[in-house]
Amino acid sequence: MATAAAPETSLLSLLYRSYPAVISSDSTEPDYLHASAKIFPQVTFNEAEEADIKQWLNTVSGLKTSLANDQKDVTTGILDQLNIHLATRTTLLGAKPSVADIAIYAVLAPVVEKWTPEERTGEKGYHHIVRHVDFVQNGRLFSLQIPEEEKIAIDLNDVKFVPKPVDPKEEKERKKREKASAQNPDANNESKPLVIGQGKAEQAAKAQTQAGADGAPVKTNKKEKKEKKEKAPKPAPAPAAPPAPSLIDLRVGHILRAINHPNADSLYVSTIDCGDAPGSDNTSLDEETGKTVRTVCSGLNGLIPLEEMQGRKIVAVCNLKPVTMRGVKSCAMVLAASPRVAEGEDSHAGPVELVNPPADAPAGERISFEGWNDGQPEKQLNPKKKVWETFQPGFTTTADREVAFDSSAVPSVHGQEGKPALGKLVAASGGICTVKSLTNATVR
Repeated sequence: MATAAAPETSLLSLLYRSYPAVISSDSTEPDYLHASAKIFPQVTFNEAEEADIKQWLNTVSGLKTSLANDQKDVTTGILDQLNIHLATRTTLLGAKPSVADIAIYAVLAPVVEKWTPEERTGEKGYHHIVRHVDFVQNGRLFSLQIPEEEKIAIDLNDVKFVPKPVDPKEEKERKKREKASAQNPDANNESKPLVIGQGKAEQAAKAQTQAGADGAPVKTNKKEKKEKKEKAPKPAPAPAAPPAPSLIDLRVGHILRAINHPNADSLYVSTIDCGDAPGSDNTSLDEETGKTVRTVCSGLNGLIPLEEMQGRKIVAVCNLKPVTMRGVKSCAMVLAASPRVAEGEDSHAGPVELVNPPADAPAGERISFEGWNDGQPEKQLNPKKKVWETFQPGFTTTADREVAFDSSAVPSVHGQEGKPALGKLVAASGGICTVKSLTNATVR
């Protein structure tokens, strides 16, 4: 593996050029550890993450030393561990950016630049390091001020060998085993071997005989039976809360971009900001914007023009079980209205209109039906309980084009005491969700 004799990119100059308000021009030994919070004020770091940043900065220091002294074995060991670490992470901390990512970039950029295509993405190449370098130098999440001519030329489509994906669970178990082995190296040698020719039963009998001969009391494995105490009756379980549409996690979503599905003519694939916290289930980090997003497939191709899917707000159902649609995992559903059809008619003929949340409602804000919003959404709906299938028939639009829940369409909750017959779909901050023109439509 080719390496540079010494890294040429200065971390200090890169930080000053990119974040002059954080790193002053006369700084010689800035506090890199605490610079992350200033460089990325929108990100919160806990104690464990701060410790990780410190550890990675130490690793960077060791890598710089090994490169400068041409210690190839040390350098290779660090690169191997870094590549494995990045195999299941977007950044060194997982999804959160930190100054450690920039420090790694500053050291490795001139190294990666000299690698051959085989060294970058060959069978024994450092695929994940190359991807990380490209992400840091081009991602809006970091917004590094690097002239185009100084960036490392990386063709992400030029992959010589596709490695087997790393299973996060297997990687976690592997680390647990390594940690346990390091803490107790003699753990596997503690068991005493059996005497040849004797089984456990014979050895136990011999030990008891010897103990009796020495005058010591003989221990037996039999325990005296104790009188069984009558168990107190368990309290009756609390009655389950009645099902309600509030179990469905409806949120404001912001479509960052939408494209045609590569394998299905009737589907769009949208990248949607639903306000999820970084690292949440069924999300990923959008490298272009730095936002935590969901990938969503919708059967709207041919019903809504692709240009109308770009950069707009929608209402998303966020706790349905993810489903893979023609090779793309879809992690939410976009709500849309369409005319009610008689039995036997084509329900996909259109027209179709997206549900519009209030214009000033931010991505991630909860949406619920008035009078039916006293419960909390489940983390993920159990498909066997048919929650969505039960309440969706009540999703409709009024004569004023407002989206609402009509309880008369759901016999299990119709007439429930204290609940309205018709509850409008509203944002937590106020404002009613609407459609463009369809009235008395079905919403799904």
